Amino acid sequence: MLSTVLIVVLLLLLIGALPTWPYSSGWGYGPGGIVGALLAIVLVMALVGRL
Repeated sequence: MLSTVLIVVLLLLLIGALPTWPYSSGWGYGPGGIVGALLAIVLVMALVGRL
C-alpha cells in the first residue's frame, strides 16, 4: 500500500517538475531528472520486495 502511494506521488512530482510548464521552464532538467531517478529507485525496490 505504501509503495503504491509513494509511486503515485513521485509520478505526480515528475509531471510537475517537467520543464514544459510555464512556472518550471527556467529550472532545466535537473528537478525532473532527480524525481525520475527517485521513481526508478522506488520502482526497483518495490519490484524486488524491499519496500
